[in-house]
Amino acid sequence: MRVTDVRIRKMNNDGKMKAIVSITLNEQFVVHDVRVIEGNNGLFVAMPSKRTPDGEFKDIAHPITSETREIIQSAVLTA
Repeated sequence: MRVTDVRIRKMNNDGKMKAIVSITLNEQFVVHDVRVIEGNNGLFVAMPSKRTPDGEFKDIAHPITSETREIIQSAVLTA
């Protein structure tokens, strides 16, 4: 799997969310609403999610393997 395009919308506020990103995989599949978040240990990539009625967040789409997660995170954070 390859990340073939990364489109970034930077947030102009002082909050923890720094950007909203769309990624294209293998020039065939797009995932919107990937977020770049400032955490306690630096920036990290949060996959698209929605809030459940009990207030938890559940990913809508996410990588299955840690290798794929690292490929996506590296592509987003170096773009």
